[in-house]
Amino acid sequence: MTITVQNGQAKAEQEDELGDTQAVIAAAMDRLGFDSGVFEILKEPMRSLKVRIPVRMDDGNVRVFTGYRIQHTALGPTKGGIRFHPSVSEDEVKALSIWMSLKCSILGLPFGGSKGGIACDPRALSPRELESLSRGYVRAISQMAGPAKDIPAPDVYTNPQIMAWMYDEYNRIRESHTPGFITGKPRILGGSNGRESATGRGVVIAAREIAAYLNRDLLDLRVIIHGFGNVGGEVAKLLHARGVKVVGVGDLFGGIYDPRGLPVTELLEKRDAFGNVTDRFRANLTNREILEQECDMLIPASIEHQITSENAHRIRASIIVEAANGPTTLEATRMLTDRGVVIVPDIVANAGGVTASYFEWVQNNQGLYWTEEEVNARLETRMVESLHAVFRMAQKHGVHMRMAAYMVGIENLAHAVKLRGWA
Repeated sequence: MTITVQNGQAKAEQEDELGDTQAVIAAAMDRLGFDSGVFEILKEPMRSLKVRIPVRMDDGNVRVFTGYRIQHTALGPTKGGIRFHPSVSEDEVKALSIWMSLKCSILGLPFGGSKGGIACDPRALSPRELESLSRGYVRAISQMAGPAKDIPAPDVYTNPQIMAWMYDEYNRIRESHTPGFITGKPRILGGSNGRESATGRGVVIAAREIAAYLNRDLLDLRVIIHGFGNVGGEVAKLLHARGVKVVGVGDLFGGIYDPRGLPVTELLEKRDAFGNVTDRFRANLTNREILEQECDMLIPASIEHQITSENAHRIRASIIVEAANGPTTLEATRMLTDRGVVIVPDIVANAGGVTASYFEWVQNNQGLYWTEEEVNARLETRMVESLHAVFRMAQKHGVHMRMAAYMVGIENLAHAVKLRGWA
């Protein structure tokens, strides 16, 4: 039985996160033999909340921000980050919540997926305004969040300080000490060792494993990293420490490329709090041009839709490891895989963050905390097992890595839906 997608026909040329996601889910279910009833359950989130958050600005005026918290599926309490970004929209957050379900399913975590966001530019807010916005968001979503309901975490342009404000606000509302409400906190407030570097560390594990799968030596690969914030910067640091040649980096304002290799340590020292370095270290390309330079491995680590049908034919890498969420559109994926480019998709490549968040939640609930070495060892095991499950699925069904990852995630989610009696 063929499953069709009704949301705008999920046309790839629309380059729409939600439509693209639903299209891949439908194709994965067809290949796995699941019926349309399961698809109807998984194609949309189960719960969606839209909130308006008034904040008194430093100039005395009141500004109202729009935020979202969206919960997708059924494997346990939901889990997902909160992003502060001007482009945040309801459909984007819906798609991100579905991706989180798939990540948790692939990694074997006892969570469904969720996501949250506020449409804002945090770079334009003072620390006091940012704190007021963060606390206001928690007050707005507090009835649907909690350690056994929905556990937030950092995402784009949010950080441990913002998580600390949110943690404190939730504890004030509940009049209790509830460290498991939120992850990505500072360690002094119950955060986990190794959490802040976990997403980047997981990406490096994915890069190493795909290189080995393709019988290539990671040390021989020239790498470009698009996005130089928490994730991209950590990837650059870890690859550089391994002896891998990083030949290009890009940020919001530009790109830096040198085929002989870049001074990664110096670049990391010069970047600002939002991961920008090209305004302090002379850029020689735009942030779009850096994607198209010659390299062996491209690691998009910024935001969605950086590789599209407009520029896919100019991408010169033979391997793409997606550190960001949704950096490659569905049509671009088709174009690149038709050329033989191997893409390790976001829902497995960048799942180190949610895995370490799971570890933090477990430690909060137990009151027993692990060393950074223990966290990294557990992360290594989970990532390697999950990546190899995707590789096996790709080989078994003769599909590209994105389809294989969706198939691994969907298989587990569909079984959970059936066991619950939902379909």
